[in-house]
Amino acid sequence: MTSNETIKLYEKYVISNYTRLPIVFVRGEGSRLWNAEGRCYLDLFPGWGVDGLGHCHPRVVEAIRAQAGKLLHVANNYYMEPQGELARLIAQRSFGGKSFFCNSGAEANEGALKLARLATPPGKHKFVTFTNSFHGRTLAAISATAQPKYHRGFEPIFPGFSYAPLNDLAAVEKLVDDETCGIMVEPIQGEGGVNIASDDFLRGLRALCDRRGMILIFDEVQTGCGRTGKWFGYQQSGVTPDIMTLAKALGGGVAIGALVAKPEVAAKLVPGTHASTFGGNPLACAAAIATFQAIEEEGLLDHVTQIGEYIQGRLTALRSKFDFIRDVRGKGVMIGMELAHPGAKLVERCLAAGLLINCTHDTVIRMLPAMNITRGEVDEALGILEKGMGEE
Repeated sequence: MTSNETIKLYEKYVISNYTRLPIVFVRGEGSRLWNAEGRCYLDLFPGWGVDGLGHCHPRVVEAIRAQAGKLLHVANNYYMEPQGELARLIAQRSFGGKSFFCNSGAEANEGALKLARLATPPGKHKFVTFTNSFHGRTLAAISATAQPKYHRGFEPIFPGFSYAPLNDLAAVEKLVDDETCGIMVEPIQGEGGVNIASDDFLRGLRALCDRRGMILIFDEVQTGCGRTGKWFGYQQSGVTPDIMTLAKALGGGVAIGALVAKPEVAAKLVPGTHASTFGGNPLACAAAIATFQAIEEEGLLDHVTQIGEYIQGRLTALRSKFDFIRDVRGKGVMIGMELAHPGAKLVERCLAAGLLINCTHDTVIRMLPAMNITRGEVDEALGILEKGMGEE
């Protein structure tokens, strides 16, 4: 099909709940995508962070092919080897927790909220989350998301959620009462503008939860699975949560989410309390196992740290040339560049020049490049970006 033919199919048959750019991608490899007419694009925001190994990583593709010939799906009232192996890989690289598998970050966060209520005494049901957070699109997840724009049209949202500014421990302490069962926080807010929770703040949340008998939940949907240069974002601060949620890069491009909980907390999720029909299916788990193997065998955690520092250094250097750059921040390959004005036009110019980036929170240019992106690809991308910024 031509691009126009595919777009007409969407116009007739697909609900228009996304603002779509008029591009039809048909093939991807690493940090590059090709459209239906054969034009190549350099992708610094692959799959909104899902394609952490880039597009169609050979190890992930082969794992999917092999698993597809053996077993695609089996009900969760039986055992399956890939699910058990993936849970082991996560536990051994994190805090020894047990995993519940689902299909997305929103589902993982829903499960985390339910488990926090189960794991605390009766009467505790409230949560504290943070301004500019983002936790997903289900009704409970948007209630946890402290951004009014996501609540509009869906009111009344779920009761029991209070919102504090990130990195303001005193504000959190004022919101906590005897009915508060948990705190949910992103180690780095992604959609909210690549805002980093300080180590001291996270340590304060840990101490507060321990003191008040609350569950500390880290939403690591975006920071998990190598994105920050550690296996999981919490490892950057040394603060261990009671529950961690994962998705996006976990499956190397395949839909999968996970709720990971300390064993004593996980024990509260007994049969009948929670489930997911497709969660942890063999195909998704095989892809996730291959993702873990590729990260380790290719030394990508070290590469992420080095290439992330290189990207931030290059962007910081541009501040002397462009006075509308307010800040550059991030960890590993989770990077934000805050502008003094909206960034949508810059994104459009880069797209026209063959570079895919994202603007979030109106003024923050967000980049989540593949963990295996090369320095040459970074230089090519930043050259396009700099040229686009010169037209501001």
